[in-house]
Amino acid sequence: MSEFALFGIRHHGPGSARSVLKALTKLQPDLVLVEGPPDAQELLPLAADPDMKPPVALLIYDPAEPRRAVYYPFAEFSPEWQAIQYGFGHQAPVRFIDLPQTMRLALEIEAEAMAKPAGPMDEATADTESAESPQSRDEGNAGENENSAALDIRCDPLRWVAEITGYGDSERWWEHLVEQRQDSGELFQAIQELMSALRAEADAQSPSSPLEQQREAAMRIQLRAARKEGFERVAVICGAWHVPALADLPPAHADNARLKGLAKRKLAATWVPWTYGRLTYAGGYGAGIEAPGFYHHLWENAGEPTIPWLARVAQLLRARDLAVSTASVIEAARLADALAALRNRPRPTQEELNEATLAVLCHGDATPLRLIEAQLLIGERLGAVPDSTPMLPLQQDLQRQQKRLRMPPEAGQKLLELDLRKPHDLERSQLLHRLSLLSIPWGHIEQASGKGTFKEHWRLRWQPELAVAVIEANLWGNTVPTAATARACDQARNSEQLGLLTALVEQTLLAELPEAIGEIMERLQNVAALTSDVPHLMDSLPPLARILRYGNVRQTDAGLVGHVVDGLITRITIGLPAACSSLDDEAAEAMFGRVQALNAVIGLLQNPEQTETWRSALIKLADQAGLHGLLAGYACRLLFEQQVLPSLEIARRMGLALSPVGEPVQAAAWLEGFLRGSGQLLLHHEALWGLLERWVEGLSGEAFLLLLPLLRRTFARFPAPERRQMGERIKRAGSSARISMATEADVEVARADRVLPVLARILGVA
Repeated sequence: MSEFALFGIRHHGPGSARSVLKALTKLQPDLVLVEGPPDAQELLPLAADPDMKPPVALLIYDPAEPRRAVYYPFAEFSPEWQAIQYGFGHQAPVRFIDLPQTMRLALEIEAEAMAKPAGPMDEATADTESAESPQSRDEGNAGENENSAALDIRCDPLRWVAEITGYGDSERWWEHLVEQRQDSGELFQAIQELMSALRAEADAQSPSSPLEQQREAAMRIQLRAARKEGFERVAVICGAWHVPALADLPPAHADNARLKGLAKRKLAATWVPWTYGRLTYAGGYGAGIEAPGFYHHLWENAGEPTIPWLARVAQLLRARDLAVSTASVIEAARLADALAALRNRPRPTQEELNEATLAVLCHGDATPLRLIEAQLLIGERLGAVPDSTPMLPLQQDLQRQQKRLRMPPEAGQKLLELDLRKPHDLERSQLLHRLSLLSIPWGHIEQASGKGTFKEHWRLRWQPELAVAVIEANLWGNTVPTAATARACDQARNSEQLGLLTALVEQTLLAELPEAIGEIMERLQNVAALTSDVPHLMDSLPPLARILRYGNVRQTDAGLVGHVVDGLITRITIGLPAACSSLDDEAAEAMFGRVQALNAVIGLLQNPEQTETWRSALIKLADQAGLHGLLAGYACRLLFEQQVLPSLEIARRMGLALSPVGEPVQAAAWLEGFLRGSGQLLLHHEALWGLLERWVEGLSGEAFLLLLPLLRRTFARFPAPERRQMGERIKRAGSSARISMATEADVEVARADRVLPVLARILGVA
């Protein structure tokens, strides 16, 4: 008769992992059964590969819909991972025994078809520390009043026990009584008895969910199969909540009937690197833990973790230029030990270490604790998988390029500065742009030194879910360049918006995809020819202008863009006066931004013919009757800056626009358009300053109060130094006027003349 040893564990616990290893060493099993997806059974031997570095995860996905995917994460301190390593290290077969994801995914699709509210599948090990996954709990929500107690047990079965024994939550209870336990001889028997009592209480009030029953039926079927095959000592490592359901095997026909007829879906599986950040609750992981980095430390320092941990904290703080002495580290260790003794704990836990760190090393300032949490308690560790891991062609090509360009994926953020004049950096930039086209946001471009220059700044951070994005992108091609080319062409064919097409042209050229640019440009020309909306034409021009101006700097062929830009500028300048007529304030503000961008484009291209065409359009705008004051003032300002109209003509136009007989609101809008972003022009042009001063002095009290908010808004846009210079100039002008007036009123010329001869003799002047 086979002997089944049931080891109920919490996912990702160093104490549970250590206890499992001790129990397996004592049992010497000839078969190891682990709660996990049988869909990935063929991939299990890779776990013993020396190049497999946790944290890693099994990724199971639907090849037809890669977004339908689940992860099974493993850390080095995960009990399941240590059980797998023990099995392969002692030549004992290892099997996964959970309900196959082929069935679970089919059940999810059926639920969606029945219009039930169900979100995407979370990580498959989303069992709470020893409870069922959130998906399996949805079925119990119907009878909230009568079943709330049972649901509460199933959601967090250890919370009741924790509260009874004086702990604030089940996480702390499990950590103190299980993870820190030194003697694990009777641990798993005690867990089985505890879970049996909790499940009996829950089952007495309501049955478990159908999914939970199906999962446990699948596990029992695997146990019966192991017995039938003649294995004598079988170790079963599963979530503690499932242990009572596996302790006694009911007749097989009931379990077989429960799984009979379930739909299946064809899936694929692989190993992918994982991160400690994705093992936390904050990462959205149902079976997450608070501090995977701290748990890793506990796994590596089983004997005395306090001093090594505080030494790491001190090293981190010193690296950030925070003073931490050796004496302070010793004092913090003593404080942590004292706190643990006061709380009747065998050794300091994360709670005591944090309190000691805050009091001694951080001097009561909680700010450094956030750094410690990010760098040490959670950590930025990223796992690795061996080259022999099954991968799609695109995954393999991306991995080769990452190695060739020396761009290894990293969990933490990394700022990468690229000099596009260097071939190596240029290839890196092209790879990142191609991945962006494929919706693989490994890098985010942040800034450049100027507009379109040879510098690029990227912020890189590899996230585990990008593995799914790479799998999805494999549908477009087997290599990064071919996939990006196919994706760009498909986006062009399905886009009707000119702005999106011009942005796509820019991105395609930066990604160096010559096979795609011809088709995209043809599509761009066709859409541009059919587009009569001048604002859309204006929005589409800046990306093309950057390509045309800086194509040679980035070693891209920008010649195809030139005639498109010429045509767009001609059509915009012809249609601009009509597009600017009859605009309200909001529409005029939007058009102001477009005209400003268009003027920057003309200046960027430095084409004499285009510049002359643009100036003609500006003159038409300035002369257009009924034009919104914001645009009219800005047109006059541009004509003044480009020396198209002389100063006297600009002064004349300004005087007419700001005439007291005109509409005050329109005058204020004209002034805002003329002055926006040009405080220096006002400071150094005496005629314009005088016109503005006289206009303000000529306003009536009622008109001034009406225009004051508009004037304040205009001048508030100026930089602070310019506003200060304006204020000082007004102050000086006011003081000079007062002195001049006082002199003219108080001095008597006849009496002063009588003083002059005497003063001349005193001074010795003839």
